[in-house]
Amino acid sequence: MKDLNAKHEAKRFGCAILAAVIFAVNIKTFVRAGGLFPGGFSGLTLLLQNIFTKYWGLEVPYTLINVSLNLLPVFIGLKFIGIKFTISSCCVIFLSSILTDVIPAQPITYDTLLISIFGGLINGLAISLCLIGNTSSGGTDFIAIYFSEKNGHDIWNYILCVNAGILLIAGLLFGWERALYSIIFQFTSTQVVQMLHQRYKKHTLFIITSEPDKVYHEISKLTHHSATQFEGRGCYTDENMSMLYSVVSREEAKLLVKKVKEADHSAFVNIIKTDYINGRFYHKTDY
Repeated sequence: MKDLNAKHEAKRFGCAILAAVIFAVNIKTFVRAGGLFPGGFSGLTLLLQNIFTKYWGLEVPYTLINVSLNLLPVFIGLKFIGIKFTISSCCVIFLSSILTDVIPAQPITYDTLLISIFGGLINGLAISLCLIGNTSSGGTDFIAIYFSEKNGHDIWNYILCVNAGILLIAGLLFGWERALYSIIFQFTSTQVVQMLHQRYKKHTLFIITSEPDKVYHEISKLTHHSATQFEGRGCYTDENMSMLYSVVSREEAKLLVKKVKEADHSAFVNIIKTDYINGRFYHKTDY
């Protein structure tokens, strides 16, 4: 168990460090070259930096602004979410901020459309690494997780409104072209995250078996989900059969099919993509 926990934490902090490096390199090679504003606190930090530079002539370090903005979210993470999750997220926040100030700017291209697309792809990859490692990039992630996991409220729409507000201010102060290209950047980033991160996608399993107790044991042990059992008769074989119905995550479904076949090699498994569920559903968390 200790070895398993150690591997999990090594994966968590390995993903955090790699994601932080990618975030910083992306800002210095794509985001700054295109004058874009990513979503979340990184976008707000860049917006404030530009405001300080343009209107007050002050070159404020990225680290100072980003860390200051994240103080309240970090407090929320420590108090309500989990120490390990928050510490690894702080690693992303501090390391990406420091590297953004230290790494010299190395623009690859000045074509704003290319910057928006490829910068968004890289940003989405970094976010996906955080999610795979069970950590975050800080900022609005802390707030969203707190309300989603603890209070049962989904505030992602509100966060979207905050991002829209950042782009609105950026458009008014620095031109609408940069703000509109930033929308392409954010959209591309979101699509990459949805493609790479499968943890929260659900699958419904219909399992027809003559060994329902053994199969349910595997479902419960592997996924910590329950199941509903239906009794029926096979029309072709005219034998009494059981059907187990259960909803699991996509990553759990792949492992579960193999375990079901080990419990009953003649089991028939039908997997259906599930877009929406309403009711009690166990979310595996490790904060």
